[in-house]
Amino acid sequence: MSANAMLDPRITKVTINIGVGEGGRRLQLAEQVLELLTDLKPVRTLSTSTNRDLGTRIGGPIGCKVTIRNQEKIASFLKDAFWIRQNTLPAYNFDQSGNLSFGISDYTDFPDQKYDPDIGIFGMDVNIVLERPGHRVSRRRRRSTKVARNHRVVRDDCKQWFAEQFGITIVEE
Repeated sequence: MSANAMLDPRITKVTINIGVGEGGRRLQLAEQVLELLTDLKPVRTLSTSTNRDLGTRIGGPIGCKVTIRNQEKIASFLKDAFWIRQNTLPAYNFDQSGNLSFGISDYTDFPDQKYDPDIGIFGMDVNIVLERPGHRVSRRRRRSTKVARNHRVVRDDCKQWFAEQFGITIVEE
């Protein structure tokens, strides 16, 4: 906690994504998995290009995602997600803008989740956005401006914040 509260980073949102590559039954099962884990209704993600090899068409559903913005839900979900990763993440999971992205190979690794043969196994990507208060000025509709360079969250700030808040060990490669 610094002397200036505007310099303390915070998690803005956590996005959990499951890419299935097709619509139909598997996509419905992936949506069911996300709803089990987060208690939120997932949104389908749509293809932006046609790829014959993958069998995707523009506008066709290929996955689903959930965005968590509630701070209590974020804290409980991330505690479990980091526990699955043994509270250890490689340094390359942090980008230059203060974001963290990592994957989880199986949803049954979460506490209280049992394997269901009707559902199968689904992995997911977890994306975390870390910002300082006041970052909204770059996204608002009226009078949007750039965020000053000294007010942005950079990679080192992000790594340090996650190590302090969640006790994560960051492995440098």
